[in-house]
Amino acid sequence: MGCFFSKKSKRKSGEKGNHAPTTTTVETTDNAVPLGNNTDEAPKQYSWDKREKVDPKDYMLTGLKDVTVGRLPGKLNGQEFVIQECENCNIYVLDHSATITIDDCVNCRIVLGPVKGSVFFRNCKDIKCVVACQQFRTRDCKKMDVFLCCTTQPIIESSTGMKFGCFQYYYPELAFHFKDAGLSIFNNNWSNIHDFTPVSGENNWSLLPEDSKVLDFVPAPDPESDFKSVRISTEAARSIVPLTKGGRRKDSEESCLFVFFAGEYTAANARKLIDEASSKGFVLIQTKEVSMKPEDAKRVFQNSADDLVEWISKGPVTALELNGDGVVEACKNIASNVFSSTKVFVSDNKNTSSRDVDSFFNFADMQMGL
Repeated sequence: MGCFFSKKSKRKSGEKGNHAPTTTTVETTDNAVPLGNNTDEAPKQYSWDKREKVDPKDYMLTGLKDVTVGRLPGKLNGQEFVIQECENCNIYVLDHSATITIDDCVNCRIVLGPVKGSVFFRNCKDIKCVVACQQFRTRDCKKMDVFLCCTTQPIIESSTGMKFGCFQYYYPELAFHFKDAGLSIFNNNWSNIHDFTPVSGENNWSLLPEDSKVLDFVPAPDPESDFKSVRISTEAARSIVPLTKGGRRKDSEESCLFVFFAGEYTAANARKLIDEASSKGFVLIQTKEVSMKPEDAKRVFQNSADDLVEWISKGPVTALELNGDGVVEACKNIASNVFSSTKVFVSDNKNTSSRDVDSFFNFADMQMGL
């Protein structure tokens, strides 16, 4: 139970009869030179004739050692990319792409901008990386530290020493790159790892310490590199993706569900809520952005469903789970004081708030196939 607040042209056919084609000549002092049929036309140009030639080398990094390399914003524009056989490199791919494969790399630090499809690491060792993608997979990898934003459940296969933390990164074009890649900053399953090849009595993956900082793993670009003009930040407060606690143990038994409905300022409002709650000492556990049908409202919002059907039909809803003693009452106050003119749903009391959280996020996980 919860409470809510609102306030081509065709050539003409020739005449009948057989006529010899007309020719023109240029008179010289010696001979007349025929110039050909004056009905000839220049070859037609099609759109594919005008495309720039693509050099595969622009979309791959291979066989590099001890260098800082990558791609600046605007260089990939949604194309596929390949990184292979690199050693001791700092690699920054600061653009959105279709898919990225990383093969046979050792001792590299890697940053990958939003990837519409999959990021696949194969036969890599001692990698530290920041990754945003739809699907994350590893196979035959050892010792990787990954700051991850992943829409689906990350998968590791025949991999050991894998450690994961929540994505924390910023550069000015990053929000647009998330949009271009079709990724939501609120759908991040970074800690929900599936080990495709588990070993009895062993754990092939774990979570990085909660206070882990990206710069302790992946350095900022060398000031003398091509990336010196890109304003990069790894501060959690500036990260495009909200920093969540994920699957770590919660500090309190009290959690609150706070839901924003589709609108022009939904993302900004969610950000504002996170800032307000964090300033009061509460912790963001998880977030989800998902579409709902009117018939889903009753199951998720129960007694408040009838009033929310209209708002659900406007588009995806964005939900946040906040945790801490007294968080329900604090969120109700934030809703009435900060979001008085915005339609939201907030858990009504701490006795039923856990049920609100479970109902929504179980529904969201099923919708997303998790």
